[in-house]
Amino acid sequence: MGILRTNTISGIGTDGPVFDGVTRLDTFGYVVPPVGVTSDRTLAGVTTAQGSIRFNTDSQKLEFFAQDAQDQWWEMVIDTPDLAVSSNTGAGARGVFAGGYTNVPAGSTTNAIEYITISSTGNSTDFGDLSSSRQDAHSCASSTRGLFATVADNRIDYVTISSTGNSQDFGDIITTNKRYSSATGNSTRGIWGGGGNPALYNTVEYVTISSLGNGVDFGDLTTSRESLGACSSPVRGVFGGGRTPTLLNIVDYIIIATLGNAFDFGDLTSPNQFVTACSNSTRGLFGGGYAPTVTNTIQYITISTIGNAIDFGDLTVSRAAAAACSSPTRGVFGGGNFSGTDSNVLDYVTISTQSNAVDFGDLTQSTATRIKGACSNAHGGL
Repeated sequence: MGILRTNTISGIGTDGPVFDGVTRLDTFGYVVPPVGVTSDRTLAGVTTAQGSIRFNTDSQKLEFFAQDAQDQWWEMVIDTPDLAVSSNTGAGARGVFAGGYTNVPAGSTTNAIEYITISSTGNSTDFGDLSSSRQDAHSCASSTRGLFATVADNRIDYVTISSTGNSQDFGDIITTNKRYSSATGNSTRGIWGGGGNPALYNTVEYVTISSLGNGVDFGDLTTSRESLGACSSPVRGVFGGGRTPTLLNIVDYIIIATLGNAFDFGDLTSPNQFVTACSNSTRGLFGGGYAPTVTNTIQYITISTIGNAIDFGDLTVSRAAAAACSSPTRGVFGGGNFSGTDSNVLDYVTISTQSNAVDFGDLTQSTATRIKGACSNAHGGL
């Protein structure tokens, strides 16, 4: 057995040293892979080899390179939420949709909660009920809990995503009767930003998802507005679009772990209200909305990189005030409204690939609704 001891190796080819055959590392400690930001993935004059491994400091994830049809880096799934309930005996990502406003009968709201398995397709399944019927049940989640805040009062409900059942009381948000805000977060914090009724708010507040309690002041958005969309990585929360009532294309962001005001991120491709958003740890997607008519456009941002949104593709139907959830692989959009008619359509995209949405199934546990809340136990902030 040979032993290699060195501090520096240089001048050996263009890819560095090559170890042939079986190479074993005997250590009781650990091995440190290459570490860098996303832009460090590609080195000038070097072809990335299949199976290359690195740690991405932007996403805080291990990733590997696969020479499949897309020739791209993939995040390693270290663990996945355990959804060992009913017929689902394996791990998976679950999306939960709750509440909403409907025109059947006119002007009514629902307390229905329903769920999907994001990795498959099909219609939603009954989960349980919110504590009250409501629209604007804007939602955030950890890998365990989903939180839904209400516009009618200041109540926050929560569910345990892996087990069905009715919601329970979590605490209160700061501002009562604040409509059309938006929610996001990571595995630790749930965050709500913006809103109006009729005064507009720029306030951002948060809760610690693992601990029942009331909202706490976080800071302010760059502009007071309502009807915006929000998504996140583990590090950043991003808020896009909205109205004052003038339509806005503003995108701003916060550092989730650090209290403070939002920073300018860039712009959406066009001014948009009632846009909905979801993400994995790398990309944030904004879909649908009024821009200024109802649209089916999906656009995306790279959350770690400040800049303007880029066209991604189209939803299967144009709609505004939809809800969205995601896994590391898929973004799913559900419900919404088109020209006064509410929708129960579910469609999905593969977040890493720019393309049009594909039919997923239907929301089934309530009448077609808009202004719903949605979250998942495997979204971009985890």
